[in-house]
Amino acid sequence: MANYARIKKGIVSRYIRRGMILLFEFESLVDVWKLIIGNIIIINIMLSIMIVFFQRRDPKTVWTWLLVLYFIPVFGIFIYFILGQDYRKSKMFKVKEMEDTLHYSVARQERFFAERTKGMESLYIYNYIKLIRYNLNSGASMFTVYNKIAIFNNGRDKFKNLISDIRSAKRYIHIEYYIIKNDYLFDALSKELILKARQGVEVRILGDGMGVRFMPKYKWEQLKSEGIKVGIFFPAMLGWINPRMNYRNHRKIVVIDDYIGYIGGFNIGKEYIGADPRFGNWRDTHLRLTGESVLSLEVRFALDWNYSVKENLFADPKYNINDMYDEFINNLKKRSHEICCVQIIASGPDSSTKQVRNNFIELFGGAKHHIYIQTPYFIPDEAVLSALIVAVRSGIDVRIMIPCKPDHPFVYWATLSWAGTLLYEGAKVYTYENGFLHAKTVMVDSKCACVGTANMDIRSFELNFEVNATIYDEETTEKLENDFINDISLSKELTVEIFEKRGFIRRFKEQFSRLLSPLL
Repeated sequence: MANYARIKKGIVSRYIRRGMILLFEFESLVDVWKLIIGNIIIINIMLSIMIVFFQRRDPKTVWTWLLVLYFIPVFGIFIYFILGQDYRKSKMFKVKEMEDTLHYSVARQERFFAERTKGMESLYIYNYIKLIRYNLNSGASMFTVYNKIAIFNNGRDKFKNLISDIRSAKRYIHIEYYIIKNDYLFDALSKELILKARQGVEVRILGDGMGVRFMPKYKWEQLKSEGIKVGIFFPAMLGWINPRMNYRNHRKIVVIDDYIGYIGGFNIGKEYIGADPRFGNWRDTHLRLTGESVLSLEVRFALDWNYSVKENLFADPKYNINDMYDEFINNLKKRSHEICCVQIIASGPDSSTKQVRNNFIELFGGAKHHIYIQTPYFIPDEAVLSALIVAVRSGIDVRIMIPCKPDHPFVYWATLSWAGTLLYEGAKVYTYENGFLHAKTVMVDSKCACVGTANMDIRSFELNFEVNATIYDEETTEKLENDFINDISLSKELTVEIFEKRGFIRRFKEQFSRLLSPLL
């Protein structure tokens, strides 16, 4: 009985101590709150000076932040520290050995195109030489010729094929996703990955700190105990709370044995296979690549992995790039594979070049007949919007397809507002009604397409790490355009007459969200 009393007394004392600590922390938070309230004007002025004079931002973004700070004086400060800080440090994302080899290969390929451009007038890709060379020079995006592409619009089909490819892996499996959720889809993939790890296949999984924040730690530990390596990009500092909303790794990449690659919009979670009633059918676009372009995906994965885990894969001979230019020339001589030209382009806050955005602008500017766009979020910057307006006014058939329902309310209302701008210019706008549209595709003139992880919004252009495949192939582009045309039958056309009938509340939501566009 005495022991029980001592134990009870100890427990009570422990709770008292914890209560005192919490009370002290509460008092500290109150003091901090009082300090902020008492000095709100000075804090706003200091932040304003920092934003205007010490950060290289777009003027529209500067004005938006000033509006937030002065119209929402207290909470605006917290919003700024969550969304407004600049973490751009390009050196953090580089691996010198890989960079030197890649730049050498790019320089040699650039000379190849420069010396032979005059003799390429009759070739299909001649109309896109400017875009190819731009991607080479500004983004070190190797031009690949021999590839094969399979298109997936349904998550169940995509993951069925992915699991089949995982089962065939002999050397390594590299997986990178923005969102990885703790549900039965992840459990099914984990089971297959564990089996391959036990067979001696090297398995690496890289997730984004925001996108995997709800994954229990024991799940990662279970994979590690089986020999699977796990990396987290910009991990959360406070458990589930991650104050770094910007600079997220939005890429979705899988590479298997240097030969098979996946890129597109599907993440890992039950909603992506249409099993979440909130969204219903999930309409997305994902590519399965085989051929030369897969090596470019592996380079991208290796850079992200090196930053997150500090393991340089290219120091290991089994992941050696060798000379990508030599492989390009050898394949040209062999002509032993299916011709489908692809460039893997990547962009992010680690680069001053808005590679994905500029790729879109060049595609829009070179259009001769039509431009088809599918995107869940349409919040273009001034350059992209101007390129599309010029295209419409030049007689180009511009069609944009967006979702009929929101997954992020402010983004959705801003999307409708910007889509309305193009609608008034003469573009055709459709809202996809058969579930949720998450595809990120651009098709031009049935000749060239761009598919990947980047949305048609400022966040994808400037704040997130993205990767797309630019495809110079008529057959693949026509397949993507046929999917777009089929989706029109499952959509409603948003006409000017319908758009004009919006009520006051909806107009207010759209206009307010539009003002916040640089931050969304």
